[in-house]
Amino acid sequence: MARRRRGGARHGPPPGELPSIPALAEAVPPTQRLLALDLGSKTIGIAIADAGRRIATPLETLQRGKASADLAALQAIAEGREVGGLIFGLPINMDGSEGPRCQSARAMARNLHAAMGLPYAFWDERMSTMAVTRTLLEADASRARRAEVVDKLAAAYILQGALDLLGAARL
Repeated sequence: MARRRRGGARHGPPPGELPSIPALAEAVPPTQRLLALDLGSKTIGIAIADAGRRIATPLETLQRGKASADLAALQAIAEGREVGGLIFGLPINMDGSEGPRCQSARAMARNLHAAMGLPYAFWDERMSTMAVTRTLLEADASRARRAEVVDKLAAAYILQGALDLLGAARL
């Protein structure tokens, strides 16, 4: 029996959203890269996978503006780097529930999919910013430096988790 949610029954993921990171990787040609996004209210951290999908590299932090400008900037980044799929950090609450930030991330994923047509999946990003911040504190990074790099490093942390999952699946 299908569970009822607001908006009716849900049978599988919405168009463009794949149920898992391995399914996303299979849907994206091996010559194309994966891009991860850590969506914040003021910034979007961006990271990209290497061509072999083994290493995540922090790319940049985009200051959020109008939705259309954000979409255009992300589309330009994806097109310029041969990106074939997107991984969105999903800010699930510590108790496992989804709140307004999850709804916002899902809406952004749907909007990017509509604009770019790229398949996407979500990665549970709980604790990613905290882990990155802890690492930066251990490295004695200044507050200004942490603020400058934390979002793109969180995106790389999210992407590396997904890539590690793919690497384990290859074994």
